[in-house]
Amino acid sequence: MSLITENAQPKLVIPQKGAPANRLVSTRSGGKMVKDYWDRLFSARERGATVVWYNGAALNPIFQAAGIEWCHGEAFGARLAAMHLEGPAQRMGEEYGYNQELCSYARTTLGCAVLTQKEAAKYVNAGDGADVPDIPSQEVLASKLPPPDLFVNAYAGCSTGQQWDEISYRLFNKELPFFKVSYPLLWGNKADAGYLRGEEWMEASRYVAAQIHKLIEFLEFHTGRPFDWDALRQSMHYIKKAAQLRLDALALCKATPTPAVFWDWVASIAPINFLPGNQDLVDYFAGVKAEIEQRVIDGVAALPGERYRLAFDGIMNWNKVGWLANQFADHDAAVICGRYTHSSFWNEPHLIDEDDPILGMAQHYLLCPFNHSTKTLGELLLRDCETYGIDGVVFHATRTCRSASNGQMVMAKMAQARGIQTMVLEGDVADASFYKDEILMSRLEAMLETIDVRRRNF
Repeated sequence: MSLITENAQPKLVIPQKGAPANRLVSTRSGGKMVKDYWDRLFSARERGATVVWYNGAALNPIFQAAGIEWCHGEAFGARLAAMHLEGPAQRMGEEYGYNQELCSYARTTLGCAVLTQKEAAKYVNAGDGADVPDIPSQEVLASKLPPPDLFVNAYAGCSTGQQWDEISYRLFNKELPFFKVSYPLLWGNKADAGYLRGEEWMEASRYVAAQIHKLIEFLEFHTGRPFDWDALRQSMHYIKKAAQLRLDALALCKATPTPAVFWDWVASIAPINFLPGNQDLVDYFAGVKAEIEQRVIDGVAALPGERYRLAFDGIMNWNKVGWLANQFADHDAAVICGRYTHSSFWNEPHLIDEDDPILGMAQHYLLCPFNHSTKTLGELLLRDCETYGIDGVVFHATRTCRSASNGQMVMAKMAQARGIQTMVLEGDVADASFYKDEILMSRLEAMLETIDVRRRNF
């Protein structure tokens, strides 16, 4: 990190208010889609549906084709944190014995698993919980997840994630069938290795594809139903179309000033990550793209006072997304791209063969943004910095997600060698106690001042 950024002493900075951010309107429909999805999942037991809890990769098209209701553990943990309702689940996880240093996604979801087995689960349909004796209202949402019939673990690059299934197995009295999909890390140390190329890439792709076929056999056995391959092809048809629309919309943000910002793409993660592959998903991203296209035509900026163009590396601090967006906007800093939004979630749709989608799906699972060598991650970062005209990079050093932070120091040096300024923000994905407002403010101010100095000198 640059000395002016790293040596700055934490202090509370009260910025002069910049022009207000101009967030996309089209993303609001995504919020309703997500709420409807969770509300339907909460009623799975009443409808007699089979429920799978899973973590890691976007296996939801597989579950959709198998006729199973699905709950993505990290997604629910992020939702609770974004709603500031993560406290009860995290405290329950800690009371059960899970250390605060454990991945806060896992700790939150495991806490939910404990809560689903409490008496509170009997009352979750009584309303918001305010009139239910001895049940805190904040605890009710965390208690609403229907207990799983199956668990599927599909994690890349994370040691905690690879043990999540076994811990869940214990929590549910060792009666929970689970299946583990193993993703090899893409080391990239062979002569022909690189992003989407080389022998290592193809071997890993075939290895994961074979496991997905085994997963389908597992689901057939436990549901007693044949897998619906036509449903999978249809789902992946919609996902491929939606992913391409999303990719096209991301590319429009090269414009100066940018018509949309990173925070708009954060709001669009849930739809592309775990919602059903159907026409609604396509319509959503068509609407997002159309709004951005119109902004480019009309010269409408996401941040009217844009002075700085930044990239964000790492997972979001879900407890603070709105606050962070406002702080960057107040400093006229448009955060335009990020590893989590731009280098994941069906980000290479050309890989998907709609007639035979398994290999392309396996390849996307390998493209988890934490499953590459540091060299590849740095090259992808530099590619985005060049594409979007980035002045500085904000590295979110996620306290309980080491896989998200691995390599960031090397990546920062690669960026600095190109004249791009950097800063580190310590925080966490779902545990607000690891984050301090004042540290962000002082380091952001220091980085922006360094960018100004560089502009004057060059």
